Amino acid sequence: MTESKLKAGVRIEQLDDNELEKRNVKSWPIWAKEASRFDWTYDSQEECYFLEGAVTVQTPEGDLALKKGDFVTFPKGLSCVWEVSQPVKKHYRFSET
Repeated sequence: MTESKLKAGVRIEQLDDNELEKRNVKSWPIWAKEASRFDWTYDSQEECYFLEGAVTVQTPEGDLALKKGDFVTFPKGLSCVWEVSQPVKKHYRFSET
C-alpha cells in the first residue's frame, strides 16, 4: 500500500501489484457501466479495483472522485449517487464485513 484516504466511510487506496496479487483481485468478477447517473445503497461491504473510467460518488459527507488504479472499499449501509463520466470497468467483491 502506498496511499490511503478515508471519506464518508469510503477507503480509497493505491495498491502495488504485489498487494493486488496477494488479495487475488484479478480473480474477482468484473462489472462495467457506461456513462450514466444512478442512486445506490450498499447492502453489504464492497471492495473494488478500477480498471478503467472515471466516477464521482456523491455522499452526504461530500463527493469522491474515483479513477483507474483506485482500490475502493464502500461500507455496508452507504447511500450515494454514482455519476459515471467515463465508462467504468472494475473488479469487485461483496462481503458482510
